[in-house]
Amino acid sequence: MSMVGLFFGSFNPIHNGHLTIARYLLKYRYCEEVWFVVSPQNPWKKDQTLLEEEKRLQIVQSAIAEDSRMKASDVEFYMPRPSYTSQTLQLLKRRFPETGFSLIIGGDNLQRFHYWQNYEEILKDFPLFVYPRRGYPIPKLDAGHIVLINAPLSDISSTAIREKIEKNEDISTYVPASALALIQEYYGSR
Repeated sequence: MSMVGLFFGSFNPIHNGHLTIARYLLKYRYCEEVWFVVSPQNPWKKDQTLLEEEKRLQIVQSAIAEDSRMKASDVEFYMPRPSYTSQTLQLLKRRFPETGFSLIIGGDNLQRFHYWQNYEEILKDFPLFVYPRRGYPIPKLDAGHIVLINAPLSDISSTAIREKIEKNEDISTYVPASALALIQEYYGSR
């Protein structure tokens, strides 16, 4: 059974930090593929102003186009909103019964994971790959389904990228070159 790592997010926009984590997981064979699940509305970020989901999906597709092990998923576009990870995981499990899925989350999300809808069910059925986030120490765990990965720390944030775009500052070192033009076009015209 192949293992697919699911990287959920608003990707508003996707940046090199996201790709560094995905490449790390692929390089060290935690999974055979990484799917970027573009979330139309994150239940934790209700007030966030998001670029239209189709445009965010298009940017993700551009960002990962050169690596066939990475996919962009719009599965949550067709689900009730806000979308909950537990529901998406169950849907994917039904659609792809021969595929094993794992969840890729940051240390910040691990600290509040017990607030997620059906978190016990997620932990029972899906391994978690947890990457470090500055300012969020990862607690010592004794849980077989939670794997702490030693991916490089990244200080890049989508919020900072949007702020740089507003100020007409250069973002080329923060985002994949293949997605730069789309990011500037879509976020610069807002």
